[in-house]
Amino acid sequence: MTAPEFATCDLCDAHEGDTSGHFRVLPPVFRDYGSVPRFCGPVVTLRCPEDNSRVREAVNSPGEGRVLVVDGAGSVRRALVGGNLAAAAAKNGWVGIVVDGAVRDVAELRAAAVGLRALALMPLRTEKRGEGQRDLPVQLQGVWVRPGDWLYADEDGIVVSSKPLL
Repeated sequence: MTAPEFATCDLCDAHEGDTSGHFRVLPPVFRDYGSVPRFCGPVVTLRCPEDNSRVREAVNSPGEGRVLVVDGAGSVRRALVGGNLAAAAAKNGWVGIVVDGAVRDVAELRAAAVGLRALALMPLRTEKRGEGQRDLPVQLQGVWVRPGDWLYADEDGIVVSSKPLL
């Protein structure tokens, strides 16, 4: 699959006067742990601090070119995504995953054909308690992301829009 043609810097320039809240920029705290440096698509949201049961369910379902946004409440005490889940996401058609939390298995993450941004690496996996919620508005580092928003990530950053920008 060829990388989409966009640059987050250009998107920011084109929307710099937007005061409506439809165009948002995530803070520069997310690190690139994936093999796909540029990805975009409609958003599916999860809220699941320190329990990746819902992440596993999501990546094992058809991604259809979407981006999974995981609100881990900024916790880096447990990894919400590892190599197996990244491989499943790639296999099932997810273009990217953004985790407001930690990930693990960096060599395996880089081997999976999926974009991946997260706050940090943590070798501890989560407990599986079956907790978490899907398809609700979430806040990542103080920025609202809603189901159906469009997320654009590249080497310069991550932006979110309430409608497609390309």
